[in-house]
Amino acid sequence: MSDREFLQKLGFEGFLTVAELRSSALKDAPGYPGVYVFLRESRDAPVFLDRSVGGHFKGKDPTVQISELRKAWVPESSIVYIGKAGKLGGPPTLRTRLRQYLDFGAGKPVGHWGGRFIWQLEDANDVVVCWRATGDEAPSGVEHNLLAEFERKHGRLPFANLVRGTQRCVL
Repeated sequence: MSDREFLQKLGFEGFLTVAELRSSALKDAPGYPGVYVFLRESRDAPVFLDRSVGGHFKGKDPTVQISELRKAWVPESSIVYIGKAGKLGGPPTLRTRLRQYLDFGAGKPVGHWGGRFIWQLEDANDVVVCWRATGDEAPSGVEHNLLAEFERKHGRLPFANLVRGTQRCVL
């Protein structure tokens, strides 16, 4: 079963590329809390950019060494990032969180550094984004369970998840 099929069975929807989300101004992204996943479905080896296209938040360059990107790559999975939006009954929504993420990837100085490795993929605009409402479950708990399942299966976190759960990445 592919990662996409697995996520569809879990109730994920959307499955739009970064380019499609940007061109639609995220009109299809939902206005409720939930979890989201970025998938790189190409079977070709990733090509990493020398410089990140991500925004320089508080003057910090998001670029990392290509050797670090290669080390983080999980070749047996198309899942490259798992994130959350909001908390049980509260903001932000998937749309606002994804807007921050895509704005950062467009070079804007947004404080969404989680998942920043994606913006050094040459084909980042082709990465597919899907999401799922979490309803009565806390988005952080659903995210935690998805990350734990990924770690159980692959022995490490997805490529662009630098830390587990709700911890913040440290630069």
